[in-house]
Amino acid sequence: MSMRACLDIGGTFTDLVLLDEKGSLKTYKSSTVPGDLTRGALDVFQLAADDSGMELKHLLGECGSLTYGTTIATNAIIQGHAAKTGLICTDGFREILSVREGGKEQPFDLFVDYPEPYVPRYLTLPVRERINSEGEVVIPLVEEDVVKAVDQFRQWNVEVIAVSLLWSIMNPAHEKLIGDLIEREWQGIPYILSHQAVPIIREYRRTSGTVIAGSIIPMVGDHIRNFEQRLRDSGFRGELLMVNAAGGLMPPSEMMRNPLLCVDSGPAMAPVAGRMFGTEELLETSVMMLDMGGTSLDVSLVNNGRVSVSREAKVSGHALGITKMDTRCIGAGGSSVAWLDPGNFVHVGPQSSGADPGPVCYKRGGQEPTVTDACAVLGYLDAGYFLGGKMEIDPGLSKKAIQEKIAGPLNLDLCEAASTICEVVEQNIIAAIEDITIWQGIEPQEYIIVCGGGAIGLHIGHIARELGIRKVLVPRMSGTISAMGGICAEVLSTFNEAFFTESGSFNYEVVHAKIEKIEEESEAFLSRCKVAPQDRKIDFFIMARYPCQVWDLEIPLNGNRIANENDVAQLVADFHDIHERVFAVKEPGQKVEFTGCFAEARGKAPEVMLEEKKAGGEDPADALVGKRPAYFRELGGLVEAPVYRGELLMCNNRIAAPAIIEEPLSTLVVFPGSVVTVTGWGSYLIEIL
Repeated sequence: MSMRACLDIGGTFTDLVLLDEKGSLKTYKSSTVPGDLTRGALDVFQLAADDSGMELKHLLGECGSLTYGTTIATNAIIQGHAAKTGLICTDGFREILSVREGGKEQPFDLFVDYPEPYVPRYLTLPVRERINSEGEVVIPLVEEDVVKAVDQFRQWNVEVIAVSLLWSIMNPAHEKLIGDLIEREWQGIPYILSHQAVPIIREYRRTSGTVIAGSIIPMVGDHIRNFEQRLRDSGFRGELLMVNAAGGLMPPSEMMRNPLLCVDSGPAMAPVAGRMFGTEELLETSVMMLDMGGTSLDVSLVNNGRVSVSREAKVSGHALGITKMDTRCIGAGGSSVAWLDPGNFVHVGPQSSGADPGPVCYKRGGQEPTVTDACAVLGYLDAGYFLGGKMEIDPGLSKKAIQEKIAGPLNLDLCEAASTICEVVEQNIIAAIEDITIWQGIEPQEYIIVCGGGAIGLHIGHIARELGIRKVLVPRMSGTISAMGGICAEVLSTFNEAFFTESGSFNYEVVHAKIEKIEEESEAFLSRCKVAPQDRKIDFFIMARYPCQVWDLEIPLNGNRIANENDVAQLVADFHDIHERVFAVKEPGQKVEFTGCFAEARGKAPEVMLEEKKAGGEDPADALVGKRPAYFRELGGLVEAPVYRGELLMCNNRIAAPAIIEEPLSTLVVFPGSVVTVTGWGSYLIEIL
């Protein structure tokens, strides 16, 4: 078993990357099967088998490891397809999912109602009990209330029971007792306890994360079991790993321990790949990753070689309460639909034609013009070489749809209308980039862009120029960049514990006990993942804030213990410095509150060295396969643009604008004012002049 494989199961396409021990990389893409994700995965493996002249069973048998990420959990939450969940809470706190952390997003607008809770109020049942913030039992649990709640849930055909009690993170006795009562009263019903699922301070986030995790337990469990079994039946004998929300790898059994980690596991792979290409090819540690697929676009950052994560993660407006890859996702993909509002303004997305029917040019019955259709009209896509010639498209259908839906109503030339669609989606992408950079006090010009997704190469030149970014790297396998991230990702998980203490009266005993616990959990996780001791790394962090602040900051801990006053003083000094960097202000001398700790348990990432491109001169003439009319608004319209075939290009070749570079799974448009150089790994380095 000599190959490593990774699958990225997206909303429109399923991507596959195969890497052998010699560094030879092969990429494949096929349509996702919405009702049967495993079928879509096997379809793309079949493409690889056919390409290699092997039987599917033989190819799968050659895979020593298979990593995959999927948006199945995210889609179920957004679309409301998760399991019917009942919530048991402390009496008096039934409104926690509605009131959240202060109520409405616009509290002074009397006409805006409170948001709908993730679990309806009638399925949120209180029980009499109370534990205070010190972990002391104030009101013993009334077991009769629990029995009645479970019986009521049974009558309402609830599929999962979630339990989140006040201050259970300080003393979980009542939650554990409720778990025992559920097992006694309703054998077999899945249930989840908040002190295990989301052990953090902040009642709403802990409760929200718990009910979300509970609601996807059946679906995630069924998917994992079905996926693994069908792969094994088809010939796979290697190690199966899943990508989690933080961009790390873990066995499926670990994912089933906490299904929340399955949320956004697919998009979490792209920044991992972006970090590898940025550091290995350009020696850059500050990277902005753009991943534009068929349905959406994800923006993420790598700062000083560390992928940016957030503890403020939400899905469909509901807090997750976990450490998750910090991304901005918008409906700006190749299949995003272009439409006119009543004022005849052009919009793109968030509606998407998805994989079925897809863009109009796919000839699957689509009627609404999309970004891909606009690019087909502008001459950027080759009807005979789409997906490397494995899929035929019809630009004529795109022209008809854009003429009827956009150009005609606006009295525009067809190419002008198609260019307008591209301009709108590019501005949407720029706004998403500004949200994660400028509005966070970050200058986008300090980053290089690494591109992923089959559609991003059609737009990146305009996006980079407007942001003032001078260097863009487009890997030759950009069309499957997320799957590439799974190849080079490390084993990773986080473990949390909550406590409260202050810098002036630091509780060493409690803090040491909490750190020891997450250290033990981290070591146990790495052992279950079969990570060798020499390949393990555990980083510890303390959550801190100024008194009465709403948000906590992560402070790296030097080592795994806080032994004395000097250690506390150093921690406080680090907090002041980080607070100044994040919020541009600090208060030296002010005491600091510490609200918890967490550990990142890591297993060493596998080395990935790709096959080098053959070196050549600057002249790319040997890769020129022809010319075709393409629209460049900077040049005033259609021009004859040279077309280059990616596999024929050599290292050091330079391509001047205007030009089009075609890879089997992506297309790169070289816009005026830029030049492209082919790197050693065959990536395309765009320099904005």
